Amino acid sequence: MRTLISSAFVSLDGVVEAPGGEPGYRNSGWTFKNVEFIEAAYEIKGREQREAAAMMFGRTSYEAFSPVWPDMAEFADYKEKPKYVVSTTLTEGDLVDNWGKTTILRSLEEVAALKKTDGGPIIIHGSATLNRNLSDAGLIDRYHLLVFPVLLGAGKRLFSTTDKDAQQLKLVEHEAYANGMQKNVFDVVR
Repeated sequence: MRTLISSAFVSLDGVVEAPGGEPGYRNSGWTFKNVEFIEAAYEIKGREQREAAAMMFGRTSYEAFSPVWPDMAEFADYKEKPKYVVSTTLTEGDLVDNWGKTTILRSLEEVAALKKTDGGPIIIHGSATLNRNLSDAGLIDRYHLLVFPVLLGAGKRLFSTTDKDAQQLKLVEHEAYANGMQKNVFDVVR
């Protein structure tokens, strides 16, 4: 059984929208504005690249990352790893050809089937809607959260507001940094 890991930059009030400066969001780029850069806080990002066997995206995040990440040295470890895009609208013609094998999954059932296959961890970057849907379906196994000391109010959230039974998490790694950021790694308790 494969482990599905959600990796997110998240504000203290749960917003994950446009952390790196993506257009169209009022507070776009909030991870780099007024938050001192401390390299140690980002160690987990390099570890994710080394340890992940594959990547998963929703359509919107795939369309944002796929034109840029394949040629960026900081994401070189991801280049040849398999990618999975969960989308009902994306076609094979929409996929880039310079970023390793990419498979389109059409449903959460296909994600559940993928998790039952052999192979290492699958990391999810961005993909707010996909994260909420996977979480609500009980398919995420671990959360890698870099929490930033900022309140953003409106914006896409990591977790849905769906009325559901409580889901317990186990804190397996954490660290606080001088700039107010926190690293929190949680395993989902089943």
